[in-house]
Amino acid sequence: MSDFHPCLLVPIFNHSREFAPVAEQLAQLKLPCILVDDGSDAKNAKVIDQIVSAQPYISLLRLPENSGKGSAVCFGLMRAHELGYSHALQIDADGQHNLDDVPEFLEAGRQQPESVVTGNRIYINAPKSRIYARKLTDFWVCVNTLSRKISDSMCGFRLYPLKATVALINSSRISRRMDFDSDILVKLSWLGLNIIEIRTEVVYRPEITSHFDVLHDNIAISWMHTRLFFGMLLRLPKLLLRKI
Repeated sequence: MSDFHPCLLVPIFNHSREFAPVAEQLAQLKLPCILVDDGSDAKNAKVIDQIVSAQPYISLLRLPENSGKGSAVCFGLMRAHELGYSHALQIDADGQHNLDDVPEFLEAGRQQPESVVTGNRIYINAPKSRIYARKLTDFWVCVNTLSRKISDSMCGFRLYPLKATVALINSSRISRRMDFDSDILVKLSWLGLNIIEIRTEVVYRPEITSHFDVLHDNIAISWMHTRLFFGMLLRLPKLLLRKI
C-alpha cells in the first residue's frame, strides 16, 4: 500500500559492541532507523556515535539519562510519528533477533496496516527459568485480554502502527521499563487492534549483560498484571461484546 512508510526503531543501553554487527545487517534493509540511546555511559556513547557516523541510514535520539526500555521505545515511536512514518519496527540492539524475518514482519504490516505484528519466539538454548516466566506472563495476558491470540507478549521484535500507538501513549499510562512490551500490547488489544504473530527464532546469548533486574522488574511486571486485570474488569462488557 502507498501509505505504508515504515522505519526501524532500536532502543540501546550500553550494548554498543553487540549493536555494531546488527547495524551492518540492518543497513542491507535500506530502511531509515531511529536509534534511541537510553543514557548509555560515556564509553558506549562514543562507540554508538562512531556507528551512527558510519551508517547514514541511522538517526540518533539520545536521552540524557537511563529511563528504561519502555520509555526509550515510547520516545522513539513518538519521534517516528513526528517524522511522518506510518509504522516502526522495534528491534533489540543486542543481536538476539533473527533479522532474516524482517521482510515477513514488513509484508504482514503492508497487508494489514492497522494491525500490530509481533514476534512469537522460538527459543534457542534459553534457560528454563526464562521460558517459565514467559508462560506465566502470557497466561495473565490471556486473562487480561479475554483472548488466546497473544502467545508471546514480551517479545521486543514488533511492528507498530504509529497513529494508534502514539495516540495510546499520549492518552494512557504505559509502563516504561521491562514491563512495557506486555503492557502496551494488551492496551492496543483493548482498543480493538488486530494482533498478528510471526514465529521467529531468538538466540539466547549468556555472555551478553542483561538489563533485567530480577527483583524490581519482576515486581513491576506483577503490579502491571494487577493493574491490567482491574482494567480488564472495567472493560469486561465491551470485551465480551466483541466475542458475539
